[in-house]
Amino acid sequence: MGRWTQYDSDEYRLPEGMERIGYDSDTGRYYFKDRGGAVWQGAQGAEFSQMTRVSDGAGADGASSSYPPDEDIEAAPRRADGYQALATDANGRYTSSLNTSAYRTLFPFFLLVGVVLLLVWRLILSPGLAAPKNPCPPHATKYLVEPGDSCWEISHTHGCSLDDFKKFNTKVNCDRLMPGTTVCIPNQPPDPNV
Repeated sequence: MGRWTQYDSDEYRLPEGMERIGYDSDTGRYYFKDRGGAVWQGAQGAEFSQMTRVSDGAGADGASSSYPPDEDIEAAPRRADGYQALATDANGRYTSSLNTSAYRTLFPFFLLVGVVLLLVWRLILSPGLAAPKNPCPPHATKYLVEPGDSCWEISHTHGCSLDDFKKFNTKVNCDRLMPGTTVCIPNQPPDPNV
């Protein structure tokens, strides 16, 4: 049915004089009251169904219920000044529970904010930390090893002895020289004959 019609209203679907007074979500039942004050309940899970009487509208002496009609029977007792008493445990101590699930829910958000702030600090406020140091001493030049290079070829091409090359590159293994490795080549002293 696409639209609401007058046939969906309580006045049309309930017997005359009946009115819906509540719904118990624990049991899934609707409660109704007739003109005499008797309370009826519907079938579980059905909005309109066969009803069964739960209580009479009048007591044995002809009086209606012992509670005032608008009083909430399940509500906690209130003090005379209108405030509700705090919850206590079996020993009479006040109980207070912190809602830690709210912090657990917000933790990923704060973690994400922290990571973003660290990235901003790293990239914008301190870019000098990322600059790599020159691995060579001041009186040497760095050289990037290319495929097919060997220690002897590099030292011979740059005009230094293999022993000087090995002194500047103590951690380099000449038998397994990998392309992309940075090595240091000693600067040549100025030639006095030139």
